[in-house]
Amino acid sequence: MSEIDYKRRQILVAGGITLGASLFPSIAMASPFKASNPRQISMCNIHTGEDLETQYFDGQEYLPDELKRIYHICRDFRQNEVAKMDKRLFDGIAKIQANLGHKGQVRIISGYRSPATNKLLQKNGGVAKKSYHMKGQAIDFNLEGVPLSKVHKAAKELGLGGVGYYPKSDFVHIDTGPVRQWRG
Repeated sequence: MSEIDYKRRQILVAGGITLGASLFPSIAMASPFKASNPRQISMCNIHTGEDLETQYFDGQEYLPDELKRIYHICRDFRQNEVAKMDKRLFDGIAKIQANLGHKGQVRIISGYRSPATNKLLQKNGGVAKKSYHMKGQAIDFNLEGVPLSKVHKAAKELGLGGVGYYPKSDFVHIDTGPVRQWRG
């Protein structure tokens, strides 16, 4: 690719970003941090009592060893099964925290869920047969010290994917599937 073609491509990309930001200003302004900013998260698994504080993105790339630590704390504790999870979930939670000015812990209710655990939980009702938890694409959580209604509102504004609101069980569900909402 010649230098002229490269510069032309850069101008087109920059123009596309500018056009997108002008067409969708709420999305452009919604991001509380630049893609190049490091991201950290503090988590607690309410079932195992484990705590984790980590910087999982250094501003340039995701840190595989730190992601593995997050996957571990979000594991299916019933089967002690760890699975890779969608990084967009953690980025989404980090954005929710930044939008709310929250510096405390993310309290994990359910992260990855094995098919065996999902089947077991289906007997009690309220669990989807083809849950995104089994794909590592969903997480149920609340934020220490933040009213659940505020977490729910921030999750909806994020527009990441599915958002479930479970006030009686004290958690919000987010996933990276299609954008949709429900109340449990």
